[in-house]
Order: sequence, then C-alpha cells, then structure tokens
Amino acid sequence: MRTRARIRAAVGASLVASLLAACGTGSGDEESAVPEVGDFTGRGPISFVAGKDFAGGMSALLKEWNDKHPDEKVTFIELPEQADQQRQQYIQNAETQSDAYDVISVDVVWTSEFAAHRWIDPLPEDEFETGKMLDPVVEAAKYRGQLYGAPNYTDAGLLYYRTDLLRKAGFDEPPTTWDEMAQQCDEILELPESKGMSCYAGQFEKYEGLTVNFAESIQSAGGSIVGEDGKPALDTPEAKEGFSNLVDGFESGMIPKEAITYQEETGRQAFQKGDLVFHRQWPYQYALANADDGSSEVAGKFDVAPLPGVDGPGSSSLGGWNLAVSSFAKNKATALDFIKFMTTEEMQRKRLVESTQAPVYASLYEDDELIEQYPYLPELKESVLSAEPRPRVVRYGDTTAAIQDEAYAALTGEKSAEDALASLQQRLAGLVDGP
Repeated sequence: MRTRARIRAAVGASLVASLLAACGTGSGDEESAVPEVGDFTGRGPISFVAGKDFAGGMSALLKEWNDKHPDEKVTFIELPEQADQQRQQYIQNAETQSDAYDVISVDVVWTSEFAAHRWIDPLPEDEFETGKMLDPVVEAAKYRGQLYGAPNYTDAGLLYYRTDLLRKAGFDEPPTTWDEMAQQCDEILELPESKGMSCYAGQFEKYEGLTVNFAESIQSAGGSIVGEDGKPALDTPEAKEGFSNLVDGFESGMIPKEAITYQEETGRQAFQKGDLVFHRQWPYQYALANADDGSSEVAGKFDVAPLPGVDGPGSSSLGGWNLAVSSFAKNKATALDFIKFMTTEEMQRKRLVESTQAPVYASLYEDDELIEQYPYLPELKESVLSAEPRPRVVRYGDTTAAIQDEAYAALTGEKSAEDALASLQQRLAGLVDGP
C-alpha cells in the first residue's frame, strides 16, 4: 500500500541539530573558535567505532576495505546498543585523549557538542559530495558552518502496520491520526487472528529512544519542547494533548505494559513475532521483518506509513549517524580515506539493499529500480525532509536526561502527563539559555 501523498503533511523541518552539551553532564564551556581544516597525515591500521551492528553487513564492508588496503586495515570496535552509553564511551575516550578510537560513528545530535570540545576534527567538505545529499542531513553534520561529520545514513521514524489484519478488519488505509489508530485497533484486536496481540508500541525504555518518542508525540500535536525563542514550550495545550496520547495509551492498554522496557531491538522482535499491530520504528526494521528465512512471522504482511498525529500525519525526530575523525587519532589520512569509502553513493546503495539503512543521497530515493524493491523510499524522503531535530539547546546531555526522567515517570503512572510536563518545564528553564 502506497502512502506517498499523506506523509507530506508533516511539520516543517528545522535543519540544524546544534547541541552543545558538555563532558558527561553537558555543563562545560563552549570553545569560542572553530579550527580550520588541518592536515590529515599518518597512514596505517585504524579502528572504526560504532554501536551494535543490528542491521548487519558491517563485516562484509570492512572486508572489502581490508582486502584493498592490507597495510591500512580497519578493526571494528562495537559499542553497546544504547546511544547514551555510546556517547559516554566516546566522551571518556576524548577526555583521556586516547588514540584507541580513530573513526567514530556520531549521532546527529552530538555533532556540535563534539565539535565545540574539539573531540573531532573538521573535515574538508570539498572532498565529499554534499551537494548531492539531502539538505537537513548535511546541516546536521555541521557546526558553525563547518563540516565535522560525513553523513553516513539518515533516519526518520515510520509507522509499521499489519496490512493483512487491516484488510481483514475492512480497513483500506492505515491510520493518519492517533484516534484513528485506536479505533482500528479496537476492531482488529477482535479478530480471531489477533488473539494475544497488542495495538501499538515504540521505544519507551529510559534512554535516548524515549526522548525521541516523547519529542514526536509533542511535535505531532503541533507543539514543541523548545520554542523558536529558545525557551521551554511545554506549557501548551498542544504539548499536553500530544504527550497525553502516550500516557493514556499505557493506561488503557492500547500500549502493552511491557513496552516500557522496549528499545529498538526488543520492539522489533515483538513486531516480528506478530505481537503488535502497529509499531513506531526506524527504516532498518523493514528488511529484517521481511526476511524469508523463517526469522520473521510477518514477512510480506506489513507496510509502512507516516507516524500518526493529532489532526493528520505526525512528524518524526530527525535521526541518523555521521562518520567523524577523532582528534586524537594517529593515522588520520587513512581515517579520512576510510570515511570517504564508507560514504560514497555506491556504498550507500549497497547498504540500503543489504540492511535498508536510509541513504543520504537524494538520487537514491528517486531510483526506479530501488523504489520497485523498496516502495516506501519516496515517503521516507519526505519524512526526512519534514523531520525535526531534538531540542536545539546548549546543555543537551542534561536536557535529554530531564526529558527521560519526567516522561518515564508519567508512562509508569508515577505522575500525570500534566504534572510531568509542568515539572519538565521548570527543569528545562534552568537548562535552556535561549537563543
């Protein structure tokens, strides 16, 4: 089922995720000057550091490089699944000025923080084809106009839904709003085929994924965590309505209680086992859930649509990862060449086919051959272009921790949605400095 036309109603995108968190807690001082691109010298073996390779294919990519560069081999250092833990390990490595990490995979929300503290080196933009990439993705890789990360892949949340069950219940289209999703679930879960299933889940464990889902609930109702004036904006009817959808979902059972423990992989496994009708997830799930090797019980039985909003399709948080050179690496010439190897259009096409990681090159979203294989690509492109970054604040580390604290308290029933938002509004007032 095609959903191209309906995703275009999402909220307009902000292009730059300019986050200036400090060491560990986000309380350090910002560096005042942006260094110029330096010389990338030194050749030899390097390390590539990234989170757990759930999408698969990393070993094949590294083998391709290593076979061509026997004197400059790359060793993969796999960090934990949680982005929060990855960030802490990067910071610890930088604070000790260790040369253990050479090329690092950087979440788009860390770019400015890492650049401001000079933990990563500015890159020569003229050596990358940024003009062929999606604008929001390139902007999220910059700090003060200087490229610090090479866009590796992007991300935007999508609503995965069971096409077979929707048809069985008489629905021709997936829901566009939260209320429509609840109404569809009421009928779908009455089907004999839906016995034991739950309606919806996202990522609600107390980690960065919760910040993403919280932000999407707010902005999909027309609100925002931080307003255009740079100040907290959670004391609005839109913010309350959006977040109340999640809180009420847990209270009513629309979202199963166990979803409070869901991260990306736990939710993916639940969807693939056939436990969920709807699932908020990143694009990487598409290939895994469609695997025909017996690992997925929903292969060929699902499709994707925009995230639901209050009055129409919602808005995703802008996700994705960039590749950067650690300021403390020794063999920086090799590191730069490896990043260029990993971020070519050809390599991004290969990763899309092998693991459905969303590419950063605009042309790949318009390729007829790829669209035939992945019909959601045009919709995904629009979702990326209409996505919003997480809060653009100076102390992002403390801000995301506060969001997770208050959102988790509400989802577990310790606070009401209104009380959690009021508390978060006060906490952010002490963290957000304005423009």
